[in-house]
Amino acid sequence: MSQPTFDHIIIGAGTAGCLLANRLSADPSRRVLLIEAGGKDDYHWIHIPVGYLYCMGNARTDWLYRTEPEPGLNGRSLAYPRGKTLGGSSSINGMIYMRGQARDYDHWAALTGDETWRWDQVLPYFKQHENHHQGLDDLHGASGEWRVEKQRLRWDLLDAIALAAQQVGIPATQDFNRGCNEGVGYFEVNQRKGLRWNAAKAFLRPTCYDRLNFEMWTHAQVARLVIEAQPDGTQRCTGVQVWNGHEMVTAAASREVILSAGSIGSPQILQLSGIGPGECLRQHGLPVLHELPGVGANLQDHLQIRSVFKVTGAKTLNTMLQSHWGKARIALEYALNRSGPMSMAPSQLGAFTRSDASQPHPNLQYHVQPLSLDAFGQPLHDFGAFTASVCNLNPTSRGTVRLTSPRFEDAPAIAPNYLSTPQDRQVAADSLRLTRRIVAQPALAKYQPAEWKPGVQFESDEDLARLAGDIATTIFHPVGTTKMGRADDPMAVVDSQFKVIGMTGLRVIDAGIIPTITSGNPNSPVLMMAEKAAALMVRA
Repeated sequence: MSQPTFDHIIIGAGTAGCLLANRLSADPSRRVLLIEAGGKDDYHWIHIPVGYLYCMGNARTDWLYRTEPEPGLNGRSLAYPRGKTLGGSSSINGMIYMRGQARDYDHWAALTGDETWRWDQVLPYFKQHENHHQGLDDLHGASGEWRVEKQRLRWDLLDAIALAAQQVGIPATQDFNRGCNEGVGYFEVNQRKGLRWNAAKAFLRPTCYDRLNFEMWTHAQVARLVIEAQPDGTQRCTGVQVWNGHEMVTAAASREVILSAGSIGSPQILQLSGIGPGECLRQHGLPVLHELPGVGANLQDHLQIRSVFKVTGAKTLNTMLQSHWGKARIALEYALNRSGPMSMAPSQLGAFTRSDASQPHPNLQYHVQPLSLDAFGQPLHDFGAFTASVCNLNPTSRGTVRLTSPRFEDAPAIAPNYLSTPQDRQVAADSLRLTRRIVAQPALAKYQPAEWKPGVQFESDEDLARLAGDIATTIFHPVGTTKMGRADDPMAVVDSQFKVIGMTGLRVIDAGIIPTITSGNPNSPVLMMAEKAAALMVRA
């Protein structure tokens, strides 16, 4: 069998991979191969917004990862959803459009020594693919592929919570994406007319499918990169080995291989290919072709602490679903108008604020939902309630992604190391106190909110940090495991132009390169990075 050759091979048809495939294949002289381990995004629950409940934990759309038992979570292991389908995690995520704060990108510029990562420099890349419901202005684009809309529902209870937040000094906002996201309001979402708008819809269909120079393989898992020594003593990535379900096939790249398999998949593939921390590779009998200690290190994630409050006299999703008539009304509203609870993102109301007055910038994000349950995928509680999830935007804890075997089929060990620093435990305790303060405001008094979790009997820093470990879970934002940085940073994996340090022919373009996590949901920042990378590669 002849070995197919392409100019560019993109590993992973997720958020970054779909945009890169679109931009690179726009030049008909470039042959582009896009490889996806999952299948097509033809599962109906991908497209109905509330369908994330049926996509997470479903082998059809999710890698089904789990974390190692976490000491900071009192020994609990968490489900760790990652998209395994066209569109990647943009097909199963919360659909929230969030850029983060200007300071995030200014910090990246300082870490990398590259001023092109400053907020004012990356803003045009956000705007380039944006199609914002309000149209073109200084901060938003209107002609791109990535649709941003208002949510198609509101809740009296959430309106009251927003007013309570204002009563403690959090200002109302209509736009979280202006560079400073401090405020409270409803999230904007990546939807079009009540349907999820994922990266596959935005960037692959129909554009790429109509291009003769574009090829896509689905149900194809990359086993390893092909690395070849060059006459000058350097290492070059020249292709990939792929398991298609029947046999191992090799594809060659004449220009570059682009690794966009995400914060879990990309470090795993690098390690399987002999690129990473030497002690880890040798432990599994793998040759150390290129030692990079930072591969799989620096894992960061937003840990949401999910306080639950019982309420009376309020319409919540819990109460609506208690009767067959309530369920029928929800289904009918969506069928007729593409609105109502079936159109809702996992979190509708958001707030960005400070855990205490000494914080120089917003360091907390709230995701508030008119529902409660023990964990996503489990039944709603049989009482009226809301959940106020709060996460530390800038955690100081760092975790790892490491191989568990030399077999590409075996999931890696994911150890986020949550709440492992005194700073993170203090922010956790302070954030729970702030949640109580918001809920105690007059705006919510008519609903008689009563704290169900963690429980008002817990008041000390020690108790609240420990209880946070009991009720907290990932909000699905892993980043940082192939860190971008300067060449003299021993833990950097790629440079500021996405190139793997010390190698040629290989770039990493996904959430793994984020050196410090953005102050908010990272899906749209990944699109910005892919847009920036595509511009560099097209000019090359």
